[in-house]
Amino acid sequence: MISQKWSKLIRSLQQKKYRKAEQLFFVEGEKSVLELLHSSWKVRAVFGTEQFLQQYHALCAKADLVQQCTEHELVQVGTFSSNNAALAVAEIPVAQPFKEQPGDWVLVLDQINDPGNLGTIIRVADWYGIRNILCSADTVDLYNPKVIAAAKGSFLRVQMYYQELLPVLEQSSMPVYGAYLEGESVHQLKLSNAGGYLVMGNEANGISPALKPVISHPVTIPSFSDTESLNVGIATAILCDNFKRLSRL
Repeated sequence: MISQKWSKLIRSLQQKKYRKAEQLFFVEGEKSVLELLHSSWKVRAVFGTEQFLQQYHALCAKADLVQQCTEHELVQVGTFSSNNAALAVAEIPVAQPFKEQPGDWVLVLDQINDPGNLGTIIRVADWYGIRNILCSADTVDLYNPKVIAAAKGSFLRVQMYYQELLPVLEQSSMPVYGAYLEGESVHQLKLSNAGGYLVMGNEANGISPALKPVISHPVTIPSFSDTESLNVGIATAILCDNFKRLSRL
């Protein structure tokens, strides 16, 4: 069984204030738990079904605590509607300051509120080899369970930074591209540099007006219908694909 103490702790970690206080978060599902166990991140506990623990006994040994439980218990303490494998509790790594690396592409997220969108964007960044995402302080927390679930294991490979965006972009010598409904078509864009910043704005309001002066290259995804807008996760994927393709030409 999962003890009352651990059950209470895991449930509390669904809220940001308790994740911050404990410096812990949890990961659910076989694939994501296995990716976590294969990483260098510190794992405090693994709760798994008999089949999961038997199959991955050696890998689970890296956790401080390994405990067998039922599928029902995993569902009770977690957020998944079904989980026949495992849940792991891990330590939140110490936050590192962002350092610009000339030639790199950096995603910049301005007030992204939806956990599913952030998780999707992290997976997109991982797919295209973008290793750094710079987030405004009011962007949804990386360790929100819904973000972790949507990101799958990609959150382990993409470095996230939460800080004020304007000072970083003001001081940068690299170009700053911003996604707008009106701007230069990404299909016509010609890149003068191998790297830069790509700013994606809030789901409802777009990029903050305060950032507009530092956006050196407003870009847009041309529409071929009357559709009003794209989901920010989808838009990020389209832009990343075009930017990575163009940077290789």
